[in-house]
Amino acid sequence: MSVSEQIKILCIKRNLSITELGRLLGKSPQAFSQKLKRETFTVDELKEIAHVTGCLFEGSFITPEGEKVTY
Repeated sequence: MSVSEQIKILCIKRNLSITELGRLLGKSPQAFSQKLKRETFTVDELKEIAHVTGCLFEGSFITPEGEKVTY
């Protein structure tokens, strides 16, 4: 599943429109829509999306030995 699809599902679950989420992030509807289309979200932007929607963002790699590398 792409990041954009995950963000759209998050919006549904948090009862937000994509436009509302963009506004919460300080972006115009057009700019946020373009980010969704291009899939150009940074980790910091994903953390901010989590923050404004009242969620927790977890991003990590887990090595074959079970070590977690979090960003």
